[in-house]
Amino acid sequence: MSAPDPVDRLRRLRTTPAVRDLVADVNLSTNDLVAPLFVREQIVEPQPIESLPGVVQHTVDSVRREVAELVELGLRAVVLFGVPAVKDAVGSGAYDPDGIVQVALRALRADLGDEVVLIADLCVDEYTDHGHCGVLDAHGRVDNDATLELYARAGVAQADAGAHIVAPSGMMDGQVAAIREALDRAGHQSPAILAYAAKYASALYGPFRDAVDVEIADGGDRRGYQQDPRRRREAMLEITRDLEQGADMIMVKPAVAYLDIIAAAHERFEVPLAAYHVSGEYAMVHAAAERGWIDGPAVMVEQLTAIKRAGADLILTYAARSFAESVGRP
Repeated sequence: MSAPDPVDRLRRLRTTPAVRDLVADVNLSTNDLVAPLFVREQIVEPQPIESLPGVVQHTVDSVRREVAELVELGLRAVVLFGVPAVKDAVGSGAYDPDGIVQVALRALRADLGDEVVLIADLCVDEYTDHGHCGVLDAHGRVDNDATLELYARAGVAQADAGAHIVAPSGMMDGQVAAIREALDRAGHQSPAILAYAAKYASALYGPFRDAVDVEIADGGDRRGYQQDPRRRREAMLEITRDLEQGADMIMVKPAVAYLDIIAAAHERFEVPLAAYHVSGEYAMVHAAAERGWIDGPAVMVEQLTAIKRAGADLILTYAARSFAESVGRP
């Protein structure tokens, strides 16, 4: 009897859709996805975001309807970003109990309780008039230590409003420890911390900045506190530090361009791993599809599958709703 031909075996396992589904290593579902949502003050109806097709700036009422519909579609988690009517030097809207995200959190928690996981992005860049992720010193540089106090106040305000998870995204040194201490001191032992632990100074964030009306002052950038795309080992050090400070979950951002970082983090750390399929990664697919160059929905699913295959346990993506509508519940 001749030995089995490995090529024949591989071919037989690709013969029908049902066979391919049966032997797949990775199966993407709505359980894997988190929908990022923008909530804006002082608007009366949702405002489309031109550079993010299919995404809008919500009112509080429209975000309540949106989240209820997402739950019906099988999605179990959202992350909220705020767009205040007024910005200031310290981003006070991020920690104001009546800030837009806190108002939305209270409304959503009242509507849905624990039926959906409410994640609050924790940063001040959407709220500052200079567009940086922290308070500036006399020389116009981000003051890391002074910023930690603002993050601690924001974390408590978000937990007070009903957030299940707070997600510090500013990449300040010591941010997780400061937030965890403040939450514990305020009696909030339950809210988890999802740390943007490996967040790169990427050129892929442009549409997001349109969505939150952020322009970094004086043509500046965030390379002084976000990670250099050329560095891989630094990400492992940053993740380790955040976990030592009390992070419950970690995130890599961006996702598609950083699959190697996701894979390395998955192999090394035994905590839930998130990846952010960022605005530029999403918008590029739409732009190419609009020109007829690619099958947009198919490419989007392929990208999300690749992120999960690399090791992500959950994926923040603007394609969450469209995926849920086309694929349905798991």
